[in-house]
Amino acid sequence: MSAYASAGTLQPFSSDGCSRFPDGTWQQQDVWKSCCVAHDLSYWRGGTADERDHADAQLQQCLAQQGYPAIGWVMLLGVKVGGLPYWPSDFRWGYGWPFLRGFKALSAQEQQQIDAMLLQQGTLIGNMQ
Repeated sequence: MSAYASAGTLQPFSSDGCSRFPDGTWQQQDVWKSCCVAHDLSYWRGGTADERDHADAQLQQCLAQQGYPAIGWVMLLGVKVGGLPYWPSDFRWGYGWPFLRGFKALSAQEQQQIDAMLLQQGTLIGNMQ
């Protein structure tokens, strides 16, 4: 994932799974990776602080549904700190957009860019999960 992009340009969606956290257990190494890829999709597109809170809650809920509620709490704490849009990281909130976008509602034009990118990348995203 690229932490930097040219002004106003949405970078293609990419996911490294659970970023700096395991994608699963020793026995099932990708057991909760799909939860992380879905979370990455939300973080890639960015948006408001409320949308981020919703994405983080969905990550925690997904892990609980997989049978790992304690891991969900640990991940929630990690993304609350490590996923702030003000970190120059490749897993920050809104990482598909230029750095320092912050918490900002998506415009209709930006949503169109997102929709077009996802349509173009549809097969790739399905293979990441």
